[in-house]
Amino acid sequence: MALRSFLDGALFAEVYGEGSPNVLALHGWGRRGSDFAAVLEGFSGIAPDLPGFGATPAPTGVIGADAYADIVSGLLDSFDGSPVLVGHSFGGRVAVCLAAKHPDRVGPLVLSGVPLVRLQTPRAPAIGYRLVRWLNRIGIVSDQRLEHEKRSRGSADYRSATGVMRDILVKVVNESYESQLSQISNPVRLIWGAEDTEVPVAVAQAAQPLIEEASLEVLPGVGHFVPVQAPDALRHAIEDAL
Repeated sequence: MALRSFLDGALFAEVYGEGSPNVLALHGWGRRGSDFAAVLEGFSGIAPDLPGFGATPAPTGVIGADAYADIVSGLLDSFDGSPVLVGHSFGGRVAVCLAAKHPDRVGPLVLSGVPLVRLQTPRAPAIGYRLVRWLNRIGIVSDQRLEHEKRSRGSADYRSATGVMRDILVKVVNESYESQLSQISNPVRLIWGAEDTEVPVAVAQAAQPLIEEASLEVLPGVGHFVPVQAPDALRHAIEDAL
């Protein structure tokens, strides 16, 4: 495993194995390519630090998963053929967009813990927060007080994100990928932790009928972080895809 620069420093990635790579693995929010160390052991693959994580610089503006896919597509020239595309959580969002845009340049997909579809309509912010936000806009409440409200009400990912990455997070958590899923003709393996409370199995079950060719495997006793908690499950799926 070695960290290398790609695309003139726009991306840094862990490179696994020898020879021409045949697996492209995309990590979750707040994580990095090294999450796939156990998954890709013995394979030849590339696992980038997505923009804003690990060694890769953050985007200069607010972008969604589709634009992340455009950036990652630059790595496809590093493969002689169509790589197996592995995506966990946020990386799975990017993988789905990449496969929808470049169906002839990627192979089968292996996805785990990906927020592919929204099961519920987003709720409006609490009235207390909306009041503080309005008071901030008219200059009565300080930026510090507004930031305190945001952090106290936001998720752990939101609280740890800063600058443009926080705005990117807000954008992507409101995205849904029904259109992209319907465009994917490549085989898709959905590998889900039965105990995943961040992206429950119901999300995979709702997404599966939208995909032309998809199978679902649920892993007992496994939570959200499948690449770390159950790397062998992803390894077996990659072996089957290859």
